[in-house]
Amino acid sequence: MNTNYVLELQNITKKYPGVTALNDVSMRVKKGEILALIGENGAGKSTLIKTCSGAVIPTSGKIIVNDKEYTNMTPQLASENGIAIIYQEFNNVGELSAAENLFLGHPIKKGIMIDKKEMEKQASQAFAQLNIKIDPKALVKNLTVGFQQMIEIAKAIHQDAKILIMDEPSAPLTSSEVESMFTVVELLKKKGVSIVYISHRLEEIFHLSDRIVVLRDGEYIDTLITKESNTDQLIKLMVGRELTESYPFRNKCIHEDDVVFEAQNVFGNGDENISLKIHKGEVLGLGGLVGAGRTELAQMIFGAVRKEKGKFIFKGKEINPKTPREAIDIGIALVPEDRKRHGALLGNSIMSNINMPIYNRTSKFSIINARVERDTANRYKEDMAIKTPSLNQLVKNLSGGNQQKVILGKWLAAEAELIIFDEPTRGIDVGAKYEIYKLINNLVENGKTVLLISSEMEELMGMSDRIIILNEGRITGMLDKANFNPELIMAYASDTKEV
Repeated sequence: MNTNYVLELQNITKKYPGVTALNDVSMRVKKGEILALIGENGAGKSTLIKTCSGAVIPTSGKIIVNDKEYTNMTPQLASENGIAIIYQEFNNVGELSAAENLFLGHPIKKGIMIDKKEMEKQASQAFAQLNIKIDPKALVKNLTVGFQQMIEIAKAIHQDAKILIMDEPSAPLTSSEVESMFTVVELLKKKGVSIVYISHRLEEIFHLSDRIVVLRDGEYIDTLITKESNTDQLIKLMVGRELTESYPFRNKCIHEDDVVFEAQNVFGNGDENISLKIHKGEVLGLGGLVGAGRTELAQMIFGAVRKEKGKFIFKGKEINPKTPREAIDIGIALVPEDRKRHGALLGNSIMSNINMPIYNRTSKFSIINARVERDTANRYKEDMAIKTPSLNQLVKNLSGGNQQKVILGKWLAAEAELIIFDEPTRGIDVGAKYEIYKLINNLVENGKTVLLISSEMEELMGMSDRIIILNEGRITGMLDKANFNPELIMAYASDTKEV
């Protein structure tokens, strides 16, 4: 092995029943470089990095770390070889302090007693090395998501990690937290730490990385030098085709005289005096900064939270859904921001997830009609183009994009007429995003109505027919498509411009 490489994956293949997750994939990581690993959801990125940590045992192939060769890596061996992975879901314990989390599993002891003072002292030093200001005594549950991530990074470095693998590290962070994370990553690179950086955000890839490895459908496609590549080239390699437009064309299909949903002077869940109308066949965008009250409004419409006053009118009739079940029965659906926690039952099959909202219609005396159940699931599997070897596949084993399609499939099965999308493409790569956009277009072209919540400015402008902007629970701006302008939207979002 070339001594310039600290980690080498050779011909890694991983097969599961009915599906090959990785097929003969090879990759090499240099000392002190930031290597980006990209690909559509389902390309095999997560499976590949889990082979490095011992969480997944490859069917064939080998892993070489600093000239030591392994066919079966284990978590213990990975740790001994300086490999650490920071996943999107952190391993912190909220009830413990920052220092206690840093030493979780291997506390410093004085005799038989845990030496909290020494742990706090060393934690303070560890944080200082990364130029981050965290009180070692602070409970993790009281820290921002950005600081919680920094604790994970500090924990890995304190345990002498030489190869740090970061899986979508920016996904849960605010823009300022992302900048702080970038600073820490670049500092680690200067200290000689090798970093494998996974992200669907291509702008981050170009900002941080030295080289880029592209996977597609479980296979290695290419390795590029970042400064010699461009966005169009990466997208073509990732999806196997050129996306000629970021947002697919949609025929105008708004029925101006048919108001499907109206909010009249609604207060509640942190929102104040919300009034808006959504027409049949329209995509109404809901913009604003984090904490503006967009999700809070969606929760009230969906019956997850009760409004305090005002009116909701759906298809000409006043409604007051007290529960999501009532909203679903009326014809309102919510594709939530956190699909893993609230959007799907990850431990259940595709078939049961798609049928979940309609079991009351497809069962008799609590006995499910198996043929109707399978036919329904198969119909929406085909309509949504869900990639899976079987309807019995557990949703947790699908890519993010396919999980989102399952959630959408269940609401189509429920025959929802107003579908609320809350950050529909968060954590989804560019190719899968395009598929979701096409599905949204198909919905409105077929007479459905969409309320689209998005923090991505381009997505908001690219997909919406009109945009309403919120700030601190109040509507601060309304724009027709002809007047879409990112600076104007941001001015309304930060409430620096009067309506």
